[in-house]
Amino acid sequence: MKKLFIFSTILASLLLLSIPSIAQEVDDEKEFSYENESEIGPKHWGEIHKDWAMCGKGEMQSPIDLTHQRVKVLYHLRPLRQSYQPANAVMKNRGHDIMLQWEEEAGGIWINQTKYLLKQVHWHSPSEHTINGHRYSLELHMVHESEDKKIAVVGILYKIGRPDTFLAKMEGYIRKLVDIEGGEEKIGKVDPREIKKGSRKYYRYMGSLTTPPCTEGENSVKGAGEAA
Repeated sequence: MKKLFIFSTILASLLLLSIPSIAQEVDDEKEFSYENESEIGPKHWGEIHKDWAMCGKGEMQSPIDLTHQRVKVLYHLRPLRQSYQPANAVMKNRGHDIMLQWEEEAGGIWINQTKYLLKQVHWHSPSEHTINGHRYSLELHMVHESEDKKIAVVGILYKIGRPDTFLAKMEGYIRKLVDIEGGEEKIGKVDPREIKKGSRKYYRYMGSLTTPPCTEGENSVKGAGEAA
């Protein structure tokens, strides 16, 4: 986590997915680990609880490697429509990540005429997704939810470079909470428009939650886009 503060958006990608939020991702990390060799690591998530079975048998599981061979250009896809606004937020240490959660409406995005409201952002280091086998220094997930309880996530990939203004504003709060599992801090109004995406291009694909219970869904949509 302490490596987080030097990353910047020299390169960014967008990731977009839409899955039922009936089974939300697990906040308590005590029952699972991101360590590949652990007995409770990703290879074994599907064995820990019956409700997590999709982690082992799912056919649309995220993250993936976005290779040139599997990507198709879809000219009918329009730029991602979004409209955000400042709103009060709280930062939380969930153990497996640091999450910034909005307590008021902070705007959102539209996918196929459906609006998804922004609920929270969190960080993964190194990135969960790869592009042509390359893993980036950091990945930011912007988690949105629609009225009918579908989830849409916009993911942004970072590499080390010039300071990122949004991360710089969050740095003090993250440092304060990084060693306090379960800790939280109210930080007042935060403007999602300050999160830089680097490009209007994006990849889009169907997938799952990347944390147990690894929920997949019918009509799932994912996407991402590399910055120019």
